[in-house]
Amino acid sequence: MEKTKVALFGAGFIANIHAESYARFVPGAELAAVYSHNSDKAEAFARRYGIPAWYDDMDRLLSEARVDVVDIGLPNYLHYGACIKAAAAGKHIIIEKPLALTLEEADEMIGECKKRGLKLMYAEELCFAPKYERVRALVEHGAVGKVYMLKQAEKHSGPHSPWFYKKETAGGGVMMDMGCHALAWFRWMTKNNPVKSVYASMKTVMHNTDCEDNTITIVEFENGVTAVAEDSWARHGGMDDRIEVYGDKGVSYADLFRGNSALTYSIDGYDYASEKAGSSKGWTFTVFEEAFNQGYPQELKHFISCVREDTTPLVTGEDGRAVLELLYAAYASAKSGARVSLPFTAKVKYPIELFLR
Repeated sequence: MEKTKVALFGAGFIANIHAESYARFVPGAELAAVYSHNSDKAEAFARRYGIPAWYDDMDRLLSEARVDVVDIGLPNYLHYGACIKAAAAGKHIIIEKPLALTLEEADEMIGECKKRGLKLMYAEELCFAPKYERVRALVEHGAVGKVYMLKQAEKHSGPHSPWFYKKETAGGGVMMDMGCHALAWFRWMTKNNPVKSVYASMKTVMHNTDCEDNTITIVEFENGVTAVAEDSWARHGGMDDRIEVYGDKGVSYADLFRGNSALTYSIDGYDYASEKAGSSKGWTFTVFEEAFNQGYPQELKHFISCVREDTTPLVTGEDGRAVLELLYAAYASAKSGARVSLPFTAKVKYPIELFLR
């Protein structure tokens, strides 16, 4: 079977991760073209990864390059326009978080892809990260009993590109950048259970930005699960990314960047902890299948498989929209100091305006 040809939109940090993932872990895909508004950057990127064609004109790429999938890794404010153009050209779409800046943009993006029978795939890598997926499997098999609380934290000292710090280009600060991961993972762990309310606290601690750089968000689900997200651009000492799952019969902790196992406590025990570990009751170190740690190659391999086999992706544009709605509610809550219920209907140019106004 001929390989699925992919065009990368973007030649920055995330595009490098995607290109490396395709090259090493996705044998069914072939990078056929790359776009960057900077021609020199596009050419350098193409030469680095052996991509045969590079463009500084998005429209020309879509008309000339023979590709099946467009993988969008551009700044947030460019997601909508790139997606609409790719859909009009009949391309399946993989799009990095957040899906869009507004719910109206998200609805149009989803609608355009549906109208043309195209797959819109939302690249939330935490739904594919091996260590976190191992924890989810434990939960599915009852290792911690009935889950009543989830926690996810992602913290570091700030993004690598200036556009992240401007509301016009990012739509918001650390909540848009990293809080979206937590919200997507909470929905993933609760099987998209309806959200009862969202409460958030936000502040700017250390960056020169018109957005927030430190947030705490509490999401209450209809099934009784409480989820807590901690996100910060004000944490020194490198990346911190971890999850906690609490059930009535145990707990499980996992750190994405430290150690090679998830620390789990189970009253009843579960299927397998690690070689020679004996019983899985009590505290155990749960091993996971080693792969590129954050889930990027797994998600891209899955998305390409969906295109090749015409199957429904695990994470869709609708999931991206649901996360965006939760982001809206978080910003509104941080402003009002009260819980915010869904659905959320306020219209704004940038989500952070709900906090600033």
